[in-house]
Amino acid sequence: MSDAHKSDLLLVLVTLLAAMGWMFSKEAVLMMPPLMFMAARFLLAGGVLAIIALPSLFRLSQDQILRSIGVGAVFGIAMTCWIMGLFHGDSMGEGAFLTSLGVVIVPIIARIVFGEAQPLSTWLAIPIAVSGLALLSLENGFRPDPGQLYFVAAAFIFALYFTLNTRAANQRTVVNKQGKTIEKKRVPALPLTAMALLTVGTVTLAESAISEPWAPTLANPQPILYMWVLASAVIATAGRFLLQTYAQSLSVHSHGVVILVLEPVWVALFAAGWFGETMGPLQLAGCGLIFAALLVNRWNALSRALKGLLKAKNTTERG
Repeated sequence: MSDAHKSDLLLVLVTLLAAMGWMFSKEAVLMMPPLMFMAARFLLAGGVLAIIALPSLFRLSQDQILRSIGVGAVFGIAMTCWIMGLFHGDSMGEGAFLTSLGVVIVPIIARIVFGEAQPLSTWLAIPIAVSGLALLSLENGFRPDPGQLYFVAAAFIFALYFTLNTRAANQRTVVNKQGKTIEKKRVPALPLTAMALLTVGTVTLAESAISEPWAPTLANPQPILYMWVLASAVIATAGRFLLQTYAQSLSVHSHGVVILVLEPVWVALFAAGWFGETMGPLQLAGCGLIFAALLVNRWNALSRALKGLLKAKNTTERG
């Protein structure tokens, strides 16, 4: 299996872990302030990964450290918008689809900001995916309530984060203002993820300290809250983002991240099973469009795989 195909399969698994994170987080913010929860979740997850990554962290150069912190800072702002959307929003499924707009914005950010070429299939997939997201999340029209506005803001910032994360996880050559060529070394997946998560935790901790009351939660924490925080930190944060960074390091292109558009589909299914949210005909049609967009986006890889299977079958039959 090629690295590109391995990256795609790992990103599908990432979407499942991410969808579980929505469920864990929704349960947690019902019992504690949202930014306080995010600080606990990301500092715990980042701390666990930092202990594992300690030897590789000491080997990072100053440039690698600064790039990792930069990725984490952008990620922290995106996660702040996301958790506030989840806290204020009425529908977890709708929020997931709005946030996933960031995935289809990634190729646009990569092209406009960094000049990264994108295959035609990606540009064809974007309007299909956006149409699907519209059917899924805007069934009753766009209502600019605080929850939706936070989710839309998160989508744009996540797009920048995905692009920066891919660039940090891959070695590349850049030309500085003096015209000198500089080799930007890749940041290994484990220390990059650890530093990014710790930065998110630091950003949200500062925000929470300024804007949220801690006393009620610290004075009388509910025992089940510890379970939701631990599950969010270990499964949906440390495991998910380490796997995502590793998957992105296997491919130098940003278009593979469109696979993450699967996340809201899993979220909608979990929301229906866990929280009793329902999905109407328009939303089902939206799911169909999203899967169509994924097929269009990965058409070249799919066609090569099909040709390989047919060739192997013909060879077997002749033998």
